[in-house]
Amino acid sequence: MIAKLRGIVDFIGEDSVIIDVNGVGYLVFASRRTLSMLPQKGGEAGLMIETHVREDHIHLYGFADNAEKQWFALLTTVQGVGAKVALALLSVLSPTDLLRALAAQDTTALCRAPGIGPKVATRIVGELKDKAAKLNLGPVAAPVATGAPTATTSSKKSAKQAKGGGIDAVGMEPVVDDGVVLADAVSALVNLGYGRSEAFGAVGKAAQQAGDDKTLDTLIRLGLKELSA
Repeated sequence: MIAKLRGIVDFIGEDSVIIDVNGVGYLVFASRRTLSMLPQKGGEAGLMIETHVREDHIHLYGFADNAEKQWFALLTTVQGVGAKVALALLSVLSPTDLLRALAAQDTTALCRAPGIGPKVATRIVGELKDKAAKLNLGPVAAPVATGAPTATTSSKKSAKQAKGGGIDAVGMEPVVDDGVVLADAVSALVNLGYGRSEAFGAVGKAAQQAGDDKTLDTLIRLGLKELSA
């Protein structure tokens, strides 16, 4: 079972990348989010891998960070959501955006992904809301390139990223994003005696109200307001 690949980027397509590992090219399907973080052809990259073995094929799915990998595994447990649809969803919504969408039961956000209609979006929210509240995703990583600009970023941004080393799902530079603050706010409300599921929903609505001011104190305050409404 392949869990990680590290090698040279040989080709980047619309939904996949070929990574050359010691002369062997591995075709890895990935979200546009992950593909956008890869260096151009000839650059070194590493991805976390989910291996699917079927009677007629073996497919590799690659992820820039553990959060995206966990979401992929969770999404594919929902009826009507296969690997292709899960990657399409992860292409339009980051792990943090997915967390927010489920917390707020925002099916419209989920329907932005090709292949997901209102019925499937409602099923995703219904089946995963409680499960997502229990996930420990950690910070979302920001992969960086070594010796080559990324496929979709400017040279200025790439130069800044190059200080962090090669793209590697283990050695990525962590970014403290909204997801960490959301998780901390949920934990704080749970510690106050609220159920995890209701705390998760309250924090999701609080995040929408807070806008850019998503500090821990603000989310807890607005979350408590939601719970007492």
